Amino acid sequence: MPETVTRSRKLTPRILAGSAAAAVVLVFGLAAAPWPPKLSTGITGDTALADRVRPLLSAPADQISVAYVNGDSVRYAGFGADEHTEYEIGSVSKTFTASVLADAVARGEVTLETTVADILGNDLRDPDAEIGTVTLAELASHRSGLPRLATGVGAWAGLLAGQALNRDPYTASAEEVLAQAQTAGLNGRGSVAYSNLGYAFLGQLLAKAAGSTWEELLQDRVLNPLGLKNTYAPLTAENLPGAAPTGRSSGGMREGAWTMKGTAPAGGIRSTAADLVRYAQAQLDGTAPGADAVEPQWNHEDRRYGLAWITEEHQGREITWHNGQTGGFWSMVALDRESGSAVVMLSNVSAGHEDAVFELLAGGPE
Repeated sequence: MPETVTRSRKLTPRILAGSAAAAVVLVFGLAAAPWPPKLSTGITGDTALADRVRPLLSAPADQISVAYVNGDSVRYAGFGADEHTEYEIGSVSKTFTASVLADAVARGEVTLETTVADILGNDLRDPDAEIGTVTLAELASHRSGLPRLATGVGAWAGLLAGQALNRDPYTASAEEVLAQAQTAGLNGRGSVAYSNLGYAFLGQLLAKAAGSTWEELLQDRVLNPLGLKNTYAPLTAENLPGAAPTGRSSGGMREGAWTMKGTAPAGGIRSTAADLVRYAQAQLDGTAPGADAVEPQWNHEDRRYGLAWITEEHQGREITWHNGQTGGFWSMVALDRESGSAVVMLSNVSAGHEDAVFELLAGGPE
């Protein structure tokens, strides 16, 4: 802490102004500086649930919201936060895009075997390219062969600048995402290889097929029907409310908001624990638009994949889940479909607590 120096002489206005400016710089410098994340001691909600969760948290944490769902019964606990605190949910957004897809299939607008060429038609950059034969099912289950991230100088420059400056690295527009996916090349098609580019591409293709935008489809077909009033996809920083929170890296560095623009179908949604509980309950009881997305359809090693959702065994119980991480946040929604239970956990630090979620869901809240 800086030493305080006391002077007896009267300070001039210039010195006062300089001191004030220095104080502002100091305050803002301290706010932006990294600090080791430490789990908040301010507890909200169910203290017994908080006591159960606390020892399970091994990764860096500051604010956390957690919910345990058992049918219609919901228990919330928070550390420096509550069920209405807003977080970036990162790749949990992919499950919402999967819901849009499954809902479009149910409406008869597309099928899982609809191809890229079927949707883009004359807008396909190269009619002979293999990407034109990729299906929506392959994109939704990470079997398309597309790389994890967009390739090319422009895409990599944006990603590197985002990393270096602690800001959103995904700057491509919807049209640019469509172009990036068509020029990226395919590798290992048919095998599961996680692809943010593939999911961004999927969301923009669904928008093209519907003659709409992905964010409009999300709002009209998933958020509004489920009454998720505190869930939204801002797309750009300009669309964020003034009070929209930002998070920190696992090392404590303050991170800019990730709104992700055209890549938002892969990770650009913001939500709360309360809204995600409603979302999870609708997946469990089958009332969610596109609820078929959770059904496992493809096997890969010890996991089974539905549309975005992953299903695997933990402590003898079959858990269906998806997690997400941005520069400053982490999230996870996990479902035990057989028992009708679920866990939602959200953090404002970019560090994973997957083991804690699996233990809480498989082992119970007591």
